[in-house]
Amino acid sequence: MSKMLNVNEVAQHASRESCWVIVSGKVYDVTDYLQKHPGGPQILLQYGGKDATAMYEPIHPPGTIERNLPKDKHLGSVDPATVSSPSSPQVTRDLDKAAKVPLAHCMNLDDVEKAATRIIPHSAYVYFSSAADSLGSLTNNRQDWKKVTLRPRVMRNVRRVDMTRVMLGTKFRLPFFIAPAARARLVHEDGELCLARGAARRGIPYCPSTYSTVPHDELMQCLTEEKKKVRFRNFSPEDGGTLWFQLYVAHEKSRTLELIAMARDLGYKALLITVDTPVVGKREEDERYRAELATASGDNSVLTEWYKPANEDDENSPPLRGHHSSTLNWDDLPWIREAWCKGRADAGPIGIKGIQTAEDAALAVEYGVDAIYLSNHGGRQCDDAPSSIRTLLEIRKFYPELMKKTEVYLDGGVKRGADVIKALCLGARGVALGRPFMYSVAMGDEGVAKVIQLLSEEIETTMRCMGVTSLDQLNSSYVNTKLLEVEIPDRLVTGHDDSEYSETWVRSLKARL
Repeated sequence: MSKMLNVNEVAQHASRESCWVIVSGKVYDVTDYLQKHPGGPQILLQYGGKDATAMYEPIHPPGTIERNLPKDKHLGSVDPATVSSPSSPQVTRDLDKAAKVPLAHCMNLDDVEKAATRIIPHSAYVYFSSAADSLGSLTNNRQDWKKVTLRPRVMRNVRRVDMTRVMLGTKFRLPFFIAPAARARLVHEDGELCLARGAARRGIPYCPSTYSTVPHDELMQCLTEEKKKVRFRNFSPEDGGTLWFQLYVAHEKSRTLELIAMARDLGYKALLITVDTPVVGKREEDERYRAELATASGDNSVLTEWYKPANEDDENSPPLRGHHSSTLNWDDLPWIREAWCKGRADAGPIGIKGIQTAEDAALAVEYGVDAIYLSNHGGRQCDDAPSSIRTLLEIRKFYPELMKKTEVYLDGGVKRGADVIKALCLGARGVALGRPFMYSVAMGDEGVAKVIQLLSEEIETTMRCMGVTSLDQLNSSYVNTKLLEVEIPDRLVTGHDDSEYSETWVRSLKARL
């Protein structure tokens, strides 16, 4: 029989030294898990001694607690007779929630975002929209697309156009995919299931996050069942909607191996390793919201607990904001590949997500990855990092041969079908979108379908205006990149010392590629 605990006893455990939380009537000791929590210790400390059910359930798949906490940390059940029902602290925006915008009025992805912000919780808006520090990377993402202009050709027969694209060995109906992003259930009860259904119905890839709020097996089951309902002309059953797996490498190698084995055994078609998160970026709006919640709760002591430094004498203590592996390096790729290929003769390709320089793109190819995914994490990691389209130009300048040796993908600031066309003209195999799809989930399956429809129509229209009938016809002659090229480095350096000019290193690396 489960031990019954008085809610007042639980409330006494609300610090780093002893932190208990209540989830669905059960009491858990999360003290030893504070520094391991992927979202950082702050959010757990905020709910220390309190009921965290309303926060926990929308963003965690079933079994998360059981997987991460040993049984001796499952303390028992809270005595219902001792529980009152106080209202949870809220931070609200001055926004007319009743002014819901019909999807039919959404003419572009910005309209979808505006419609979503009228109906989603403020916590979701803060999480989706926040970016690192001064928002420099986010700004680069949005502005750099306008520094690349199109060069349309005319007097060509463009009555029929073909938007299909082969990406990572699979044929898809469109040249874009749904980027990994977490916490979709913050805005809709079906969460990532809406994205899986949309991918299957429109024949595009979806790359769920490691932190999907819907279990990864349920996503695969959903996509598989949905694909049985659709048939595309000139498509095999294996083509069309597909799931790729986005991997955050954990502190513990054993946990990373578990994630890889799970994705492999479930039949995910590709593994994309996120490499730009040795620590999590300082997302100020997200942290400000958490601080406001703590203040609204009246428990200001929580704020001082948040920012206590970790034990610096403990060599196993992760660094500030170190929610994932901070030791991940190029020499880890062999064991990751071995784990991914184990037991599968048809193991899918491996890509690296988070490439932001030409040097790292070249190293990725040297280490044998099948794809490089240019990304600055939606502007959420390193402040003032380059946009992906700028990194693509940098690769073309210093390592143009890479474009023939690997598949290149990118995301960041994509809002128009014309943006997709620009990326493809410069050699990208495909383009990903994150925030637009996350906002679309607020409107369920219809919202996801609307984003895909808008992008598809814009790509089709742009192709005709450009004078092409197939995506394979696109090349750099269709774009003018002069405005953005002035922001590309004149030269590369080999390491920390600017005096180490990289010409010799570049020649050496090119010889090995």
